Amino acid sequence: MAEANWYVVHTYSGYENKVKVDIEKTIENRKLQDEILEVRVPLEDVVEMRNGVKKQVSRKMFPGYVLIHMIMNDDTWYVVRNTRGVTGFVGPGSKPVPLTPAEMKPLGIQIGGEQQEAPAREKVELDIEVGDMIVVTSGAWEGTTSAVTTINESKQTVTIEVEMFGRATSVEIDFLDIKKA
Repeated sequence: MAEANWYVVHTYSGYENKVKVDIEKTIENRKLQDEILEVRVPLEDVVEMRNGVKKQVSRKMFPGYVLIHMIMNDDTWYVVRNTRGVTGFVGPGSKPVPLTPAEMKPLGIQIGGEQQEAPAREKVELDIEVGDMIVVTSGAWEGTTSAVTTINESKQTVTIEVEMFGRATSVEIDFLDIKKA
């Protein structure tokens, strides 16, 4: 019997969960449990900062995509490809390309019996842009109000100018330590 692999399916934006449910219904109706093993819409937990309030939310890691663990054959390809909301498999032309174990690792999805760890980092989303006025809510600069000069998404920091020893100095502040002024 052929080996099951993880494939990526492109969907209309916002249709990810509907596609997942429709494929799962088709699996049940056509008794394809042995060929299409799992359908996933990977989510990540992020912390959003809105008006200085931290809020934990789950968000789709890949909007417009669904992951499917399946044995690729004409039947399974047809079922998935003809699900309403699916625009196609990811791969050159009409040939779906399975994900490699390296591509699966950051998703925390099990491959070959060993559980992979999902990255355990909390991402913070800010509703702040360069030039916005912010107030530092904690740390050495608590209470300082300043304009944001740069935003570093990867380090999750903003840079502001503070007055130190009579002149403006750039200081990096963590996303969790600020709020919009």
